[in-house]
Amino acid sequence: MLDLLSGFVVELRAAGLPVSLTEHLDAAEAMHHISLSDRSTLKAALAATMVKSDDHYAAFDLAFEVFFAMRDDQNNDEGDVDLDLELDDDGAPSGKPTNLQGKGNLKGQGGGGGSDLTPEELAELLMKALVSQDATLLRMVAQGAVNRFAGMEPGRPVGGTYYLYRTLRNLDLEGVTAKLLDQQRLEKGVKPESLDERLLKAEIARRIERVKKAVEAEIRKRLVEDRGTEALAKSVRKPLPEDIDVMHATKDELVVLRRVLQPLSRKLAVRLARRRRHGKRGALDVRQTVRRSLSTGGVPLDPRFKKPRPSKPEIIVIADISGSVASFARFTLHLVHAISSQFSKVRSFVFIDGIDEVTRFFDGVDDPAEAVYRINTEADVVYLDGHSDYGHALRSFHDRWGKEVTKKATVLILGDARNNYHASEAWVVADLAEKARHVYWLNPEPRDYWGSGDSIIFDYAQHCEGVMECRTLRQLEAFVGDLS
Repeated sequence: MLDLLSGFVVELRAAGLPVSLTEHLDAAEAMHHISLSDRSTLKAALAATMVKSDDHYAAFDLAFEVFFAMRDDQNNDEGDVDLDLELDDDGAPSGKPTNLQGKGNLKGQGGGGGSDLTPEELAELLMKALVSQDATLLRMVAQGAVNRFAGMEPGRPVGGTYYLYRTLRNLDLEGVTAKLLDQQRLEKGVKPESLDERLLKAEIARRIERVKKAVEAEIRKRLVEDRGTEALAKSVRKPLPEDIDVMHATKDELVVLRRVLQPLSRKLAVRLARRRRHGKRGALDVRQTVRRSLSTGGVPLDPRFKKPRPSKPEIIVIADISGSVASFARFTLHLVHAISSQFSKVRSFVFIDGIDEVTRFFDGVDDPAEAVYRINTEADVVYLDGHSDYGHALRSFHDRWGKEVTKKATVLILGDARNNYHASEAWVVADLAEKARHVYWLNPEPRDYWGSGDSIIFDYAQHCEGVMECRTLRQLEAFVGDLS
């Protein structure tokens, strides 16, 4: 069992979860005190010892379900739900179950060969399972529905989501929900629009969710049988919120990113403040050292140092907000201004082919997300046609604000440097590098794409102190953490 636990820890680390050796040992110790045959208890114990953040639990849950899919089936005598089927003269199933509540094998049908239960019989079994809340009957429905509707074929490189969609669509869970609600209303005498009806709807929704999970578990088990645990784990593995590619995030992933950004900002601000408090000791204080040496005849045995006064950098952010790059710029602006107390000054500029200073939108605003919304709706960033023109935007910045850049400033330029074949005006970046303390360029595109097509990132890179691939919140956190 310890080898199995070690394999699971390897899978969690591959999924991005930070599982330390101490947590591995805690999980091993916890397994001595629980029943390993109780799947839910095992899952809870492993989660309690190895998951540090709510945002990581979804990745843990998926890894657990895939990793233990076959093992759970092999160690659980009730994992295979069977039906007694009449056989024809050739020994093949006739297709008519003799006992809908009985036992016979539904699982070994080759995945896509159809079910021995008709859609009508599956619908009847599903209603019985929902009313009785019988777990065995529910597994029977899941196996039969996957046989009948999923169309699974061995070796076919199709994700489980496709099979799940096909199965649930044919089960018509919306229709089943409405039918069950009407039935329960009549049986229990529930009045429309009452509290009892709302509670009934919530309970039915929970039961329908169990159906979905049962079907998903059955599909996952068959995919593991076909492809193996490791191959399936790689194909269904999802990134942690901090590892989501901001440029290509889905709508749901963007919601997750917005949710994790605020606690990330707080954590980063605390870390920067602590680092500044416990910075290296200051320069040698010659005067105090000489005074202390008088008692030893002028021998400086006890050097004294000046109290460190670490300076806070001034940050100037110049961000491209065109197209898909806007998502990356939005999160960067949000993060930088959320920790603005750790910098002496933060000034923000956004551009497409025109450029505008948007620092004013953050003044007196508690939630940076509100300021970012105003930037998207009110900033004057279009000069001609609203297509990216880094050259014109940078030249405009130099003409209007270039004299205000000093050696106290660190300049951050955010964008993919895709310039629609306009002039680069790279001399502006060179001039900023002369005036500023540092100039960094954060590029949300994969490094392999740099310099392809209309990307002119290398025109600018030669004048920057650093050009970083910065596609995720983890990369952004690491970079901003190094600024102070």
